[in-house]
Amino acid sequence: MTSLDQIIDDFAFLDEWEDRYRYVIELGKNLPEMPEVSRTSENKVQGCASQVWLVTHATGDAEDPLLTFEGESDAHIVRGLVAIVLAIFSGKRASEITRMDALDIFGKIGLIEHLSSQRANGLRSMIRRIKSEAEGRLPA
Repeated sequence: MTSLDQIIDDFAFLDEWEDRYRYVIELGKNLPEMPEVSRTSENKVQGCASQVWLVTHATGDAEDPLLTFEGESDAHIVRGLVAIVLAIFSGKRASEITRMDALDIFGKIGLIEHLSSQRANGLRSMIRRIKSEAEGRLPA
């Protein structure tokens, strides 16, 4: 999977929106395939126009676990957005995830303003789902 730093560097290099759009699709193509058995209604992200599934894995410290995520979508561009979301959040501690502003990152790379309102809403739904998963793993 492509790192967030690499994604940010690549977006800085690409001037044209069409090139960025193609890059997002390429990121989605490089996303590992999610097993069919994981594409359940429980793992489906509500609020996305396209089908999106997210699976959370927690390891390590029970007080502040390290979270990794798997994601999938049936739409090419959304699959690329999933790849970026996973690059932002996967491999971070739950407490860190709750403090992160992923929409700010999407704004910095110049992507958020080019998303349709449906895709932007779906992106927000993915982010809310991940932050909710992180909050649910922390002690009350």
